[in-house]
Amino acid sequence: MTQHVTQHVVVALGPVDPDTVAPVLGERVTFVADPTPADLAVAEGAIVRADRRVDEDLLRRAPRLRVIARTGVGVDLVDVAAASARGIAVVITPHSGSRAVAEGVFAMALHLTKRLKPLTDLVRDGRWAERTAVPVGDLDGATLGIVGYGRIGRRVGELAAAFGMRTLAHDPFSPVPPEFARADLVELAASSDVLTLHAPLVEETRHLVNERLLSRVKPGAILINCGRGGLLDSDATLAALESGRLSGVGLDVFEPEPALYHPLFDHPDVVLTPHLMGMTRRAMTLTFVDAARGVADVLAGRPPAAVANPDWNLRKATA
Repeated sequence: MTQHVTQHVVVALGPVDPDTVAPVLGERVTFVADPTPADLAVAEGAIVRADRRVDEDLLRRAPRLRVIARTGVGVDLVDVAAASARGIAVVITPHSGSRAVAEGVFAMALHLTKRLKPLTDLVRDGRWAERTAVPVGDLDGATLGIVGYGRIGRRVGELAAAFGMRTLAHDPFSPVPPEFARADLVELAASSDVLTLHAPLVEETRHLVNERLLSRVKPGAILINCGRGGLLDSDATLAALESGRLSGVGLDVFEPEPALYHPLFDHPDVVLTPHLMGMTRRAMTLTFVDAARGVADVLAGRPPAAVANPDWNLRKATA
């Protein structure tokens, strides 16, 4: 007698590499990279990418969903409460992009500290004799202020040590480990040569970096945001640049996304990337693998490594 094997359907919401995820999902899963409404209607799992939104409407169109895997850790575009109410696990992939984002922070910090754009322009324009007029700084001996001391913040701190930087850390929600120098937000802003943002975006942290805080930053500081666009007030940030309070700004994230034009973008001491620092080739492979593994775990009745709705595990455990 032939034994019937249940075949699960998992869909991609956004661009997902099928060659990477299919082997991880296994033979009992049919992966659909470009789903139709009929595929959504029978899908038990979804891997969500980029700016795709998972809201009540999508959940109604996918009534059999048991697991949503969001690549990365940001669930701003996922209605976690609605998913939880339906018993759907919201898997995240917190480990895959941490190192890549931390490297991105230092790419921006070095670009701005070493004045790479004006120096490039100087050489290109044949103005060699003017090179000493461009003030080139150092990370060695500088103070790095980290706002949000989760996985990425800790990795940034590790890299800072290799550059010979002093590190201060502030976390709005969790205590900073005692082996790291702790500071309140105002103290951190006033003491840091480079200020980098890695806090989650919630109501309490929206526009955390505002006119009031920027008035307290160390003159000439560099501000980098590879966390969430809503953590800073763009108007106040531009004003701080124009006044000289900030000497440079690096942005990988924006409010909203895709980014809408802001005069800040035109400032010569701003470097911009399109929310891509965590999307290196290696990091993308790792995040696809982690997302697929989380989906496979839930469909097989195993707890996934990381979820955005931890109460889901409790419900499953006590069901």
